[in-house]
Amino acid sequence: MSKMSMKRLSLLLLLQLTCYFSGGSCGKVLVWPVEFSPWMNMKTILEELVTRGHEVTVLISSASTIPNSSKPSTMRFETFPTTLTKSDYENFMERLLEELTYVAKDSFWSYLATVKSSFWEFFDTALSMCKDAVSNKRLMTKLQESRFDILIADAVGPCGELLAELLKIPFVYSHYTSPGHIIEKNSGRLPFPPSYVPVMFSELSDRMTFMERVKNMFYTLYFDLFFTACNDKKWNQFYSEVLGRPTTLSETMGKAEMWLIRSYWDFSFPRPRLPNVEFVGGLHCKPAKPLPKEMEEFVQSSGENGIVVFSLGSMVSNMSEDRAEVIAISLCSNSTKGRYNTLIMDKYLISL
Repeated sequence: MSKMSMKRLSLLLLLQLTCYFSGGSCGKVLVWPVEFSPWMNMKTILEELVTRGHEVTVLISSASTIPNSSKPSTMRFETFPTTLTKSDYENFMERLLEELTYVAKDSFWSYLATVKSSFWEFFDTALSMCKDAVSNKRLMTKLQESRFDILIADAVGPCGELLAELLKIPFVYSHYTSPGHIIEKNSGRLPFPPSYVPVMFSELSDRMTFMERVKNMFYTLYFDLFFTACNDKKWNQFYSEVLGRPTTLSETMGKAEMWLIRSYWDFSFPRPRLPNVEFVGGLHCKPAKPLPKEMEEFVQSSGENGIVVFSLGSMVSNMSEDRAEVIAISLCSNSTKGRYNTLIMDKYLISL
């Protein structure tokens, strides 16, 4: 089976969950998304579902930064009011991303402390939005009456699984990763053997010496025993109150029918995989389009040295000018076309 076929396999399985083949009708899909780059990948899946005849409804807060959510679309956006304003939420996320991007990495442990603090802030904000959603009786009544067949959510933005429980429908996760893979391990029961799977942020590879394996084991124990991505006590109490029975966030997340991991073997270290896990990295990639005439002339004039293609995705908006200059200087150290021209990015035009 080709790589592209493998990437599409999870989408086909998802379609099987949402389409009633016997009756010839397709399903109604509810979506609890996470903004920025996670949305880019999830949007691709949703657009394909719409193409296959499914009805897709994306549930977002009034503070959502998802682009074009107010414009006509093949997907329907259901907006609920929240205590946060859009500008406050945008400023909050930008500050959080800057902290995670530019925090000093001199010490692995101090870096993890910053990561933990940032994740707790993010999850506290997510909890506030989740409370606004499930306490909105008008919204919940509307969702109940819509009779959705399945819910798609991002594991990094909790609440989708709670909505699925309240609506009594199955749910599927679209997920990339988490610090120390704690969400994947605790909720998805995905195995990450420390003998050959390096802990995220550790800068280790899958080819470790004995001492590096010992170090990786210490990192693993730290994440398993001391690191939490959120205030579990708050989430556990809230989920128990809403569902009317003792439960935990991890237990509820563990009921996911499937995990669509936004990565692929080309980018991830080899590791065991469960039957309900599929790697779908690259789903958002599309066939190449012809370059604009001016850019094509620039590329063709590069000669034998060629050019450097450098992509930053959604993180470019959070890049400081100093960091952009460092990248530009590094790139122009090569004898490529970019050395005597201009590095073009979404936010900056940097003369080389």
